[in-house]
Amino acid sequence: MAKPLVVSIPHNLGQAEAQRRLQGGMTSLKSQFGDKVASIDESWSANRMDFRVGAMGQNVNGHLEVMQDHVRVEVQLPWILAMIAEKAKTFIQKQGTLLLEKK
Repeated sequence: MAKPLVVSIPHNLGQAEAQRRLQGGMTSLKSQFGDKVASIDESWSANRMDFRVGAMGQNVNGHLEVMQDHVRVEVQLPWILAMIAEKAKTFIQKQGTLLLEKK
C-alpha cells in the first residue's frame, strides 16, 4: 500500500469557523466537478471528517482534521492515482483554501 498523501492547509479562522466552512464543502465540490466525480460520502465526528470519493473509476478514502490554525488532510490514493500525487496535493490545497475563504 502506498503511503498516504498528507496536505496541511493553513488558516486563521479558528477551529469552529473553519469547520463550519468545510461542513458540506464536499457537496459543493460534487456540484462543481460532477462530471469527474461519481460519488462523495462524508461523515463528521467532532473536528474530524472521514470521506470517500469515487472518481475516474477509483475510490479514494481519507480524512481531514480541523485544527485551530490549519486543516490536515490525509488521503489514501490507490496505486493507479499515486502517480499523480503532486497534482492531487496541489488540487487539495487549492480547493481547501477556496472552501475556507468562503463566508
